[in-house]
Amino acid sequence: MEDSRKYTVRTGWFSIIGNILLSSLKYWAGVSTGSLALVADAWHSISDVVTSAIVLIGGKISRKPADDDHPFGHGRAEHIAAIIIGVVLAIVAFDFILNGIEKFGEREHTYYSTFAWIAIIISVVVNELLTQYSFWAGKKINSSMLIADGWHHRTDALSSVIVLIGIALGRSFWWTDAVLSIIVAILIAYASYEILAKEIKSLLGESPSEELLEKIHKTVSMNCKIQVNLHHIHLHHYGHHTEMSCHIKLPPEMTLFETHEICTKIEKAIKKEFGFITTIHPEPLSDKLKTFERY
Repeated sequence: MEDSRKYTVRTGWFSIIGNILLSSLKYWAGVSTGSLALVADAWHSISDVVTSAIVLIGGKISRKPADDDHPFGHGRAEHIAAIIIGVVLAIVAFDFILNGIEKFGEREHTYYSTFAWIAIIISVVVNELLTQYSFWAGKKINSSMLIADGWHHRTDALSSVIVLIGIALGRSFWWTDAVLSIIVAILIAYASYEILAKEIKSLLGESPSEELLEKIHKTVSMNCKIQVNLHHIHLHHYGHHTEMSCHIKLPPEMTLFETHEICTKIEKAIKKEFGFITTIHPEPLSDKLKTFERY
């Protein structure tokens, strides 16, 4: 829990400070050259500041312990924060697609200064550094929220690369800036889709993978001397906390004490191996049931 707080706070503040500086630099360069693509890139960095603030707030809420109103903790606050990030990206993308289309109709050349080159090169380097740190920290503490923020930094770095290409071509083609601003917006929209699709799926609930099911069955079989016919496995994710429910089939002549002992043994094994809190529903084994059920 302490590592989660440390990496979330550190990542959030690195992003906020870095993107305040970058957005100011790119906005100044964009206004001075009249480049919509540069201004769009600056607003992308400003949206990074907003989403990083959401990361800090979401991380703080998700670390709150379970209470009477939230018996499984507040871990899903991370998913909600990631969804907010995705929505912010979608709004930014839509706005700049409209602006790019409008500028496309103006048929005006955009001329970039040396300052614009410097601003974009710095943006590419800084955003890629922020991307790598967010990915590293997100994987280290298993945080979808930090990984979502990393993708936001990555789209900012890619959009800056595209703008950099546009700067090189800007003197030759009048439509370069308008097209670049639309391409940047499409990149932002794609990042939004990736984040929202993943997080909404997680909140709605998803079936455990075949690989995970195999590992769970293997863990149970290694810790039980008898076949328990584990089936009906459901996983419920709450951020870093996961609840698992399942059914097992046992001989009907077993005593309640023996059944309880087996259930407790399975719960401890799954807790040790996967970190899941497990609830088991025992059922009587029918004489007709001879095969190993998996679902």
